[in-house]
Amino acid sequence: MSAVTALVNDLTGRAKKGVTTAGGMSLLTIESLMAIGSDVVKRNFSWSEFFFQCWFMIRVGLAPAIMVAIPFGIIVSVQVGAVANQIGAGSFAGAVNGIGVLRQGAPLVTSLIIAGAVGSAICADVGARTIREEVDALKVMGINPVNRIIAPRLAAAIFVALLLNIVVAVAAIATGFLLNVQSGNVSSGTYLSGFVAFAQPTDLVLAEFKALLFGIIAVIVSCYKGLAASGGAKGVADAVNQSVVISVVALAIVNVAITQAYVMLVPQSVA
Repeated sequence: MSAVTALVNDLTGRAKKGVTTAGGMSLLTIESLMAIGSDVVKRNFSWSEFFFQCWFMIRVGLAPAIMVAIPFGIIVSVQVGAVANQIGAGSFAGAVNGIGVLRQGAPLVTSLIIAGAVGSAICADVGARTIREEVDALKVMGINPVNRIIAPRLAAAIFVALLLNIVVAVAAIATGFLLNVQSGNVSSGTYLSGFVAFAQPTDLVLAEFKALLFGIIAVIVSCYKGLAASGGAKGVADAVNQSVVISVVALAIVNVAITQAYVMLVPQSVA
């Protein structure tokens, strides 16, 4: 019974810790978004930090995003093209490739880049500031760390995620187009007509909405774990690992929920 009791207590403690972490992240999200709005209205927003973070995120995430988008487009095109040719539906390859990449591929690649490359760097930076007691120093001087540190990074992540999502979508769709057309499986006109016939403007809205949410989630998780870091360099490393794992799991869950809601609420018909 002692082993069972210990297991139950351990699971209960982990569940309570998870609820506390989720609540803390939710409060940090609300506070950060309110800080962005209030600082912009009061003209106290740190635009220099915003542009610096935008450049940093683009420099860190643009090349990996394109390098992941191209193989992703190739894999989707090869697999979809092979199945489509087997059933005599090669003319629909453009629709399946384009819509699949736009609805799922581009936001997921963007989320992984934001969570893995950008989020880990943000968590390491914020964690190092916490360890060096810079965050405590800001509080002593009467400066809210959320306004000074998190708000510019969150705004920059939202902006960069929206841009990266478009870049990834264009790269993956263009790769699939070139692969299918150059291989002779389908003509360029047939490929494009299939994509235009089935794609909807709401698909782009869905992709951008996903990218926006994924950017918010990745940055909030990274900043929250960075602010909670303790124990020196090892504590910062542990916070980075935890932020990446939590971000990926949260992004996967949110992606499934949004996709299911979109399929249920938006009519899927030929344009």
